Amino acid sequence: MRQIETDIAVIGGGLGGVAAALAASRAGHRVLLSEETSWVGGQLTSQGVPPDEHPWIEQFGCTASYRQLRDGIRDYYRQWYPLTSTARAARHLNPGDGRVSRICAEPRVGHAVLEAMLAPARSAGRLDVRLHHRPVAATADGSQVTSVTLRDATSGEDVVVTALYILDATETGDLLPLTGTEYVTGFESQADTGEPSAPSERQPANMQAVSWCFALDHEAGADHTIDKPDNYAFWRDYQPPYWPGRMFELVAPNPRTLEPMHRTVIPHPEDDPSLAGTGKGRRGDQDLWTFRRILARHQFEPGAFASDICLVNWPMIDYERGSVFPVDGLVDEAEAARHLEGAREMSRSFVYWLQTEMPRLDGGTGLPGLRLRPDVMGTHDGLAMAPYIRESRRIVAEYTVVEQDVSLAVRGEQGAKRYADSVGIGSYRIDLHPSTGGDNYIDVGSCPFQIPLGALLPVRVTNLLPANKNIGTTHITNGCYRLHPPEWNIGESAGLLAAYCLTHRVTPHQVRADDTRLADYQRVLAQHGVEIAWPDVHGY
Repeated sequence: MRQIETDIAVIGGGLGGVAAALAASRAGHRVLLSEETSWVGGQLTSQGVPPDEHPWIEQFGCTASYRQLRDGIRDYYRQWYPLTSTARAARHLNPGDGRVSRICAEPRVGHAVLEAMLAPARSAGRLDVRLHHRPVAATADGSQVTSVTLRDATSGEDVVVTALYILDATETGDLLPLTGTEYVTGFESQADTGEPSAPSERQPANMQAVSWCFALDHEAGADHTIDKPDNYAFWRDYQPPYWPGRMFELVAPNPRTLEPMHRTVIPHPEDDPSLAGTGKGRRGDQDLWTFRRILARHQFEPGAFASDICLVNWPMIDYERGSVFPVDGLVDEAEAARHLEGAREMSRSFVYWLQTEMPRLDGGTGLPGLRLRPDVMGTHDGLAMAPYIRESRRIVAEYTVVEQDVSLAVRGEQGAKRYADSVGIGSYRIDLHPSTGGDNYIDVGSCPFQIPLGALLPVRVTNLLPANKNIGTTHITNGCYRLHPPEWNIGESAGLLAAYCLTHRVTPHQVRADDTRLADYQRVLAQHGVEIAWPDVHGY
């Protein structure tokens, strides 16, 4: 086997992994970054999900490098796309004019900007990026991880990576079982955490649904109907016990009230005079076309684009029939692989239903002009390179964030719990999608929160750090720590922590245990533009 030695190995190239590699290499250390797919960026790119962010994101509440990413996406469109003069002049350009985010954009644009951000470190020889590589084995000596073996999907060859620090930035915490790092999965019990929303018994196989996203445009008068999927009849009629009807019927629970909510799919609603003044297409996620639209043709010069491009990450493709990664003693690798393929089948079946059976406002059925866009997703079939994973294995941490730390109902006007060891901030409701254990949405209001360093430290292993959604949260609090800005912040702070420890010859646990060291590390975070406290706004 080939062997590579480096200072820091970041395994997983999602947003957290990129942020970690970027921070550590900018700090002057040698870094290896591996990624299973063809694109870095994870949920923003290979999974195809526009960023879920808080309402103050344009002013504060993220790291400087995350803001650089957002600005870079806007600049990419200004540089290369035929925007209208109004769109080009918009300070907060939203290329898709989508409702879910202030910056809905095509996945490949996000990938291009991330590659540009990584380019200087690669040219300097400090950063080695390995695409199509996944972890298959690891070694450890006591509390130290000594190596990780990566397999190249293109050649089948293995490479053994040794590093002083290993960061697990995989989407499902893959290094945790490989390295023997203590971890948990699924739903903790009330006895475990005291959380008001937790069940009475532990449910380790109860995970949030995954979604295999895809991109669509619409060509009126054309027929782009895909081949009928083999299991189409099953998915067309599929209804979980708690769902108000068949999942494909565009009636889904309101996440906050659980009352049935009717959705619509109206391509190019701005073009339809009959919708003028109705508000259709502009009310939250009621009109699905505009909710996650990633390219809005009205923002570009006339004739530049024949259609909008819409990213489908809708309730109808939430796959909740089982875990897509193994769970000790409950879900083996073969079953997890079946569920992974099931998520793909569900999404392809939904495409076929939209094209052939979806009720239209004019009384007809189906929109055969809907077209999958493989070029937009960078794949052969138009589905994303990877499923949107909402929940991971999570380390058993020195500190675990629980619902009582962030819940608005519990904390009230005092705001979320303050942590002396804060290494970042985030804000999002506790937003749990339907789960493999049969739960409907769980939606809990939360306060703007901090990210405690203790949640990044495994209880025993000293040189492995989480850099994704695998930190010390619970099933419940994962619901607000899993979004784009917190994941980036977690990765960046983990990368800077590894760099700090190498420079000062200390361990991460020693940094947290020593007030002087902790303050020094927090100053490093501030120098790199990492906010560790919310401004005193709105009583916080």
